[in-house]
Amino acid sequence: MKIIKERIAYFNGKMLPESQVLVPFRDRGFLYGDAVFDMTRTFGHRIFKLDEHIKRFYRSLKYTQIDPGLSPHEMKAITEQVLEKNLKLLDISDDYWVAQRVSRGPSHIASNFSSRDSNPTVIVECSPLPLKQRAILYRDGIDVITPSIRRVPPESISPRVKSHNYLNLIIGNLETSATNPKAWAVLLDINGNLAEGMGSNLFTVEENTLYTPGEQYVLGGISRQTVIELAQTLGINVIEKDLDLFDAYNADEVFLTSTSLCVCAVRSVNGVKINSHSVPGPITQKLINAYTKLVDYDFVAQYLNHLGNTDRS
Repeated sequence: MKIIKERIAYFNGKMLPESQVLVPFRDRGFLYGDAVFDMTRTFGHRIFKLDEHIKRFYRSLKYTQIDPGLSPHEMKAITEQVLEKNLKLLDISDDYWVAQRVSRGPSHIASNFSSRDSNPTVIVECSPLPLKQRAILYRDGIDVITPSIRRVPPESISPRVKSHNYLNLIIGNLETSATNPKAWAVLLDINGNLAEGMGSNLFTVEENTLYTPGEQYVLGGISRQTVIELAQTLGINVIEKDLDLFDAYNADEVFLTSTSLCVCAVRSVNGVKINSHSVPGPITQKLINAYTKLVDYDFVAQYLNHLGNTDRS
């Protein structure tokens, strides 16, 4: 008998093989990006800050007025069940992204839409982290480019909602990739200040102080908040303020935070090399060490161990 190694996902009340999770083409999440999600990762197969991610997820649901029909406690339990069912498919050296996704459900074409008409689509799923693809970033640092496309301003929609509508960030990524396929995009806001990338927050370091854009213009990542808290325990001052390219070009260090990367050094911004003589710089390294201790897992070594022989030269 052939054993099919297929991940399991939660889909509208059922645990199903991923190939059977079929979203109707009239689902508003597909038609309009009318959906929200949240995502965490595992460290050594242990899920990280699930309570915090679930809390942020339900804040996004409230903002978009989508009722998933499940309490936060139920969503957490389902997430833990999905992870448990999929761990056997994961290599000992790998880890998962774990995500909750809820759309408003199928569109009611014949009537004026209201939130009361919705029949939400609920999915909880996991996928392997791209460790091999991103390993080189921990050896060499990230090259950041700020594309011409600006981040959608809070006057249009709050960047604090983690929605499926990522087109603004995707177009920025496409422009960046056309210049340098290996670079990461960080968009500016409409005032010319640094905002965020697709799933990443930015920090600069100057004279033992961390600076990061305020939450009015960015999604306040859980990894971002973790770094802020770790910095405070290390006696490193943290200031949230507007940062422009002048600040980035003159910074002692720059790094990105994200769910998958945790903390990863930036070596250049728009081709301007960051001042630090090492990648990562000393403050970034202190924060990496503190993050590693917090999660009790060496995520940098995990990435670097996925470098191919040709990448190590």
